[in-house]
Amino acid sequence: MDKTGCIAVLNAGSSSIKFAIYDAHEDGTELFHGQVEGLGTRPRLRMHTADGAVVAKRDWPDNGLDHRGATAEIMSLGRELLAGRPVLAFGHRVVHGGTAYAAPIRIDDAAMTELAKLVPLAPLHQPHNLAPIAAILEAAPHLPQIACFDTAFHRSQPALAQQFALPRALTAEGVKRYGFHGLSYDYVVGRLQETEPALAGSRLIVGHLGNGASLCAIRNGRSVASTMGFTAVDGLMMGTRTGALDPGVLLYLLEERGYDAKAIEDLLYRKSGLLGVSGISSDMRTLRASAAPEAREAIDLFVYRIVREIGSLAAALGGVDGIVFTAGIGEHDPATRAEIAAGCRWLGLTLDPGLNATGEGRISAEGSTMSAWVVPTDEQRMIARYTRAALRS
Repeated sequence: MDKTGCIAVLNAGSSSIKFAIYDAHEDGTELFHGQVEGLGTRPRLRMHTADGAVVAKRDWPDNGLDHRGATAEIMSLGRELLAGRPVLAFGHRVVHGGTAYAAPIRIDDAAMTELAKLVPLAPLHQPHNLAPIAAILEAAPHLPQIACFDTAFHRSQPALAQQFALPRALTAEGVKRYGFHGLSYDYVVGRLQETEPALAGSRLIVGHLGNGASLCAIRNGRSVASTMGFTAVDGLMMGTRTGALDPGVLLYLLEERGYDAKAIEDLLYRKSGLLGVSGISSDMRTLRASAAPEAREAIDLFVYRIVREIGSLAAALGGVDGIVFTAGIGEHDPATRAEIAAGCRWLGLTLDPGLNATGEGRISAEGSTMSAWVVPTDEQRMIARYTRAALRS
């Protein structure tokens, strides 16, 4: 491997592309990170050094850039800032790997064809994940590209945990529970294995709580059950997504209210969750700052659903030794952590208010039967590790 080489990571969402560039050596030092946001509206790019200093700013007029164009801009700027240091490979977050991919893969045309078939299973994520890959295949086909899947971590779940009570033919066609946020869970487990190995080998519930939210039951570092299922709209209430919903509601909307498939998709993914219940915002910080009763109700429902699902996952694990909070809300909102913990007193969980306020490491009180932790996630670094490993092999 070229000792001067770098690994670039792209994490594409519906209206943004997060990116980072890492040294290709074992320590994987971050060199730059940034984001293009506002794709489809008013795109803007910001790139920073590892310590947060801004090194590049670019803005475009309304609708001036799509995902492919943004990828080209990131590549151009990266070449400029790297000043001759070669990019050895690109790593990508791809939300859905279906049943075929339980580990990262090197992308080729055949893999792209297979991954495109999974677009109906993740319509708001998969097309955007694949767009930068396609752009790089055209611009630099010689460079390895590694796809890292959010579903892969959950392939260790027992078959029953992945199955719906549907006719066997549908199950055989792939209609099953997949689980998501796997790269985040994988990273958190890895961090615990480094810092708290006894905890990493125990029965854990990890909460990836952000605009997208899910819980995962983990035993001995492996996924046992997850709140997300066939799609990333299942499970917990989220920023704009419903979470678990009685399918009879959808039948009612189709038959009695005149909704079509597109209207239902819009409702499930974009108009519900914290935004839909509050009528104010999908951002927990905004809701916490609001005096409106609707904002409080949205927060209460968010917490209630998490506590309910923790009970379900505790049953799947046969008991819980620890809970770990990660992602935007999980890492930065002590009030939400405290409210969730209050709902889990029956599990023997008590937080230390001072430790919870700092949000670093262990936050449970002395004497708490169940421990609680805050572990920042880093999906992009996880992708870089997988990409580095793929290059070595």
